Amino acid sequence: MAERNLLKQILEETRIIWDRPSTRAAVRKNFAAVLDCGTPALGWKLYASQNEERRCYHRCRSRFCSSCGYRATLLWLEEQAAALPDIPYHGIVFTMPRKLWGILRRNRHLVHDLPVLGAAVLKQWARMKCGTTPLILVVPHTFGGDLKFNTHLHILMSDGGFHTAGSWIPDLSLNKTAIMRMWRYAVVSHLRRALAVGILKSELNVRELNRVVSDAYENKTRDYWIIHLDKIVSKTHFLKYAARYVRRPPIAKWRILRVTGGEVEYVAKDTRRGVQASAKCTLDQFVRLLAAHVPDNYRHVIRYFGILAPRSRGLLYPAMFLLLRQERRPCPQRLSWRASLVKYFGIDPMIDGFGQEMHWVR
Repeated sequence: MAERNLLKQILEETRIIWDRPSTRAAVRKNFAAVLDCGTPALGWKLYASQNEERRCYHRCRSRFCSSCGYRATLLWLEEQAAALPDIPYHGIVFTMPRKLWGILRRNRHLVHDLPVLGAAVLKQWARMKCGTTPLILVVPHTFGGDLKFNTHLHILMSDGGFHTAGSWIPDLSLNKTAIMRMWRYAVVSHLRRALAVGILKSELNVRELNRVVSDAYENKTRDYWIIHLDKIVSKTHFLKYAARYVRRPPIAKWRILRVTGGEVEYVAKDTRRGVQASAKCTLDQFVRLLAAHVPDNYRHVIRYFGILAPRSRGLLYPAMFLLLRQERRPCPQRLSWRASLVKYFGIDPMIDGFGQEMHWVR
């Protein structure tokens, strides 16, 4: 059985579990779209030549569909590679204690605030140290290699910034310990404010929640608030890594090995030890793991701040290229359905089995 069909098989066999009113609307919408993708359920267009007729079924364009997501990912990669200047960058990862994962999973509206908090920390650091505004791109993740809910941020930040005096200041020096403390304070303060106004849902009572949040802030264990800082010369490495997850499912097709006897066997990754191992769970457990990582409807999976922020982009973005003495590259032209299939997959859907051109019929 094809790998892509394994995911469809899992969703079909567990539909009674996820296709119910109590399930988040985004989960039902995306799971149903994956099942309908490339089937008569979404309709089709008929193309024909003198020798052949072919139905081309419409695609779902869901961010959770591996096929549709792959094409969207490649388009996003090209757009970002053209939009970002050729300068040194920092690759940054913001994490948080395991004890807070469950609270954030229960309160997804707070998960959507994390990119804002992370970007605010870096912008504040740049202002305090150099009086500059950097370029910041944030990709939030809710999963690790084992598919468990693990909230963290992947951030691309320019190693330089736009100064208020109208100059470009290079070499932003980042202090890992200081930034970790600022990030910890920002997250804990946000959770405490949510608890104070009564918008933090949990099975714990208020006193227990306060104790969990306080422990997360006061604990000095090294693995509680891990911050990774890497100075990278090229933006390409970060973009390729982030693109694997921004518009695609949290597990690649090849990692789903088999579905037998009501169980799923898949490849789990232990990123801390750098190893991969086979793991098994029931269909119910697996689909619940997937459902936790479906982003809510109308939520962006990529956020832009600093020079890239929508409000600043019209003024600071052109000025940045002038100061860097670089030419702005035009945004890549969006390819047609046919042209994108030829470019990315090497398949021309408008050529029949005899090599003749096919034309739209109805």
